[in-house]
Parts: sequence; C-alpha cells; structure tokens
Amino acid sequence: MNKRLSYLLGILISILFGLLSRKLGSSLPVFLAEHAGDALWAMMIYFGFRFLLPNKSMGLSISLSVCFCFAIEFSQAYQAGWINAIRNTTIGALVLGKGFLWIDLVRYTVGILIASVIDSAINSKRNEEYNGI
Repeated sequence: MNKRLSYLLGILISILFGLLSRKLGSSLPVFLAEHAGDALWAMMIYFGFRFLLPNKSMGLSISLSVCFCFAIEFSQAYQAGWINAIRNTTIGALVLGKGFLWIDLVRYTVGILIASVIDSAINSKRNEEYNGI
C-alpha cells in the first residue's frame, strides 16, 4: 500500500473512532470517554500532515501537528462573537473546540505520539517487505 493511501486510511479511522467516542461516550469506560476524542482528533491531524508531506520526516509531522493542535487550543481563549458563532456549529465545535483546557494539550500530545508509533511500526513493516526481510 502506498504511503498516502495508508495515511488517508489513518485519517478516516481516526475520524470514525473519534466520532464513535463522542456518540458512544456513555458506554465507554470513564477514562476513555473523557480523553479519547481529543487524542483521536490529534491523531487525525498527525496523519493529515503525513498525508500532505509523505516524504518529509516524521519529526516534522510531529512538530507541525503539535503546533497546529496547540494553536487551535490556545485560540479557544479568544471568545469573540463571530468565532463563537462558528464554534456553535457541529463542524465548528469539532474543529475549533469550545473553551481552553490545559488537559487537552496533554491529550493532543499523547494522540500524536500514539499516531507516530503506529506510523513507525507500519513504516518498519513496509521497509521489511520492501527489503525482503
């Protein structure tokens, strides 16, 4: 499977599980219900950067993902009427969030690290197959 296709699959799986974590939150263990959605959102962002920059380093994608996620979270401290109107839509809430929470920075970091470990494992397996190991 080519790189971009695997990253697109990572994006779609992250979205699916993220939406399910929101919809089925009451059925999940409390820890997962509270933390999984934001971690999965950050995983989607990481896979998105990998999709856009498939031949760049993993470190660059990690850095860009952290900067993007943190910027979105810090932007939530800004509470003007026009941006709150966007945040009050479903897509606006999913992309921009509602209010700043420091714990979200931890959730994003963990999600990005999990995604990078998955990415590394898949790339390692891809390299083994390519080299005939």
